[in-house]
Amino acid sequence: MKILLIAGGWSSEREISPKGAKIIEKTLLEMGHEVEFFDLLPQFDQLLARAESADFAFLILHGSPGEDGLVQAMLETGGIPYQGSGPAGSFLALSKAAAKQIFRRAGLPTADWEFLPVPPKAGWEPSMPYPIFVKSNTGGSSLRLGRAANRAELDKALGEIFAAGEEALLEPEIRGKELTCGILGNEPLPPVLIEPVCGDYFDYESKYAENGARELCPAPIDEKITAMVQEFAMAAHKALGLSDYSRADFILDTAGNLTLLEVNTLPGMTMTSLVPKEAKAIGLSFPELLAKLIELGMKKGKN
Repeated sequence: MKILLIAGGWSSEREISPKGAKIIEKTLLEMGHEVEFFDLLPQFDQLLARAESADFAFLILHGSPGEDGLVQAMLETGGIPYQGSGPAGSFLALSKAAAKQIFRRAGLPTADWEFLPVPPKAGWEPSMPYPIFVKSNTGGSSLRLGRAANRAELDKALGEIFAAGEEALLEPEIRGKELTCGILGNEPLPPVLIEPVCGDYFDYESKYAENGARELCPAPIDEKITAMVQEFAMAAHKALGLSDYSRADFILDTAGNLTLLEVNTLPGMTMTSLVPKEAKAIGLSFPELLAKLIELGMKKGKN
């Protein structure tokens, strides 16, 4: 099969994409596929022409474009199959403020929030007490994620987000264990317990620094909590209208309550990334996982 491996792009998460793409390219070649690496940044105007000469497009993109559904929408205009969710689900999941409304509507537990699409006016005060977590509404990879213990720290964190031309989302701090759970096809995978080593929470350094966090899979938690994590991950996947695979992130507080943080539609895909670790826990090797994603994408393309 001729596969167009679409990577790069121009989001703030650009540098992360090629790392996974190199491993995927090597694995797909070893599986017997013909692979063409395609970086969106310098070649975006050639996307459809190059995709139409391939049998399948494999997306390894983070942020926008990619997780916003733009590339998926373009591929669909050319009838080119790809792995992962369609344009609408991708766009809804990327916006944390939009996704949280959908989670609430579906009865899923998510933290209260305040959405700031533009810098607030003079005299504004946050709607929640400190400490406050400040996030880019459409950002990922824990970039521009910070904890503000006072107004000065809050203003600094917001300033960085608005200076980057992004929207901000505020959430109250919830102390507890960080869990994540992937969906593959129509089945939840074993959850992962994440224990940051470099800091108090799973920030960019913890996520990408060597030995920045311990990732335990299957998560050593109570069976009832495991079942609940898997149930909520599947419900969030369905509520957003996603397909093929996704990964939901949670906090388990000290009282045993789960809070759904967000859902990632194009989760990391190196051999040591979270979803591949979960797949390995059920006996799927990395090549088998890629084959499954291609199978799901091809099936979706025929519907």
